[in-house]
Amino acid sequence: MNIENESLNPVVARLLFEKYVFVFLPFFYSMLCVKIYQYGQNGKIQLKMQKEIEKFIAYLKIERNYALNTQQAYEKDLCQLLEFLREKGIANWSDVTTEHLNLLVMKMRHHGISGRSIRRHLSSVRGFLSYLLSRKIIPSNCALGLQTPKVNQNLPKTLDYEQVVMLATPRSQLARELRDVAIVEVLYSCGLRVSELVSLDIDSIDNTQGFLQVTGKGSKMRHTPLGNPAQKAITNYLQKTGVTQGALFLNNKMQRISARSVQEMIKKRALEVGIKVGVYPHMLRHAAATHFLQSSHDLRSVQDFLGHKSIKSTQVYTHLDFLELSKVYDKFHPRAKKP
Repeated sequence: MNIENESLNPVVARLLFEKYVFVFLPFFYSMLCVKIYQYGQNGKIQLKMQKEIEKFIAYLKIERNYALNTQQAYEKDLCQLLEFLREKGIANWSDVTTEHLNLLVMKMRHHGISGRSIRRHLSSVRGFLSYLLSRKIIPSNCALGLQTPKVNQNLPKTLDYEQVVMLATPRSQLARELRDVAIVEVLYSCGLRVSELVSLDIDSIDNTQGFLQVTGKGSKMRHTPLGNPAQKAITNYLQKTGVTQGALFLNNKMQRISARSVQEMIKKRALEVGIKVGVYPHMLRHAAATHFLQSSHDLRSVQDFLGHKSIKSTQVYTHLDFLELSKVYDKFHPRAKKP
């Protein structure tokens, strides 16, 4: 008999179909119910773990007074961690181990994440787990003994004094030009971050004492000296605009200027005066710190000047100063020349 050519009796086919449906349907239905239940439970677990992240971010905002950008960076890192733990079936923060974090590092390396970014990510995780430990939500901080990738220290790009002068030289007496000159002078004179610059108000200036009141990271206040060129540039700008209160630096719509606008202005201005390297506002801060250190050789004063919380952040400028010293030595010292 040729089975391939023999058609199945419709009645028999229907009976076979009903038999297998009634046998396997309850099984598939029960499996589906289990999956739905597990999904719901995982959703509840993830929601609970997410709530702890939200509490931590609120803690950074209210108790630690961290800047918005810092809060957002922590939240992004911790949400990535939460997604990774979900993939691993972790149901509670107390179940996280060093092995899980090592796997996370391996995954980030596999995806080409830089060592610097991994270190920052692990710093966020370490801080969060310390917070959970302090609230007795976890028994220990498994991130404390974690080996973090080594990162080669990149020296900050800076400008020499002549380049700063080129940027700060006015080319007209228009209000916008006077504003741009004042911005350059304040960035360099006070060594400000661009975020600190754009948050300045007119009443931040103390012309009598020659100081500028600056709101730094974590809303920390500091007073920084305002050099004569910067004071003069601000005075010229304000006299031209007639503005007497509110934000110090304004855009064309007479609103507070944005950090992005300052970045674009500095970049464009540098190209216009013939500085070929890509210039950004932070390079003026680096220049101020480097030139200050070269003149004073006082690292602690530079730390206070920049508003650094840790001296480690300031020590990078000692490397820049050493490079400058090496150049001078190679050029002028009679014993520097190689035979």
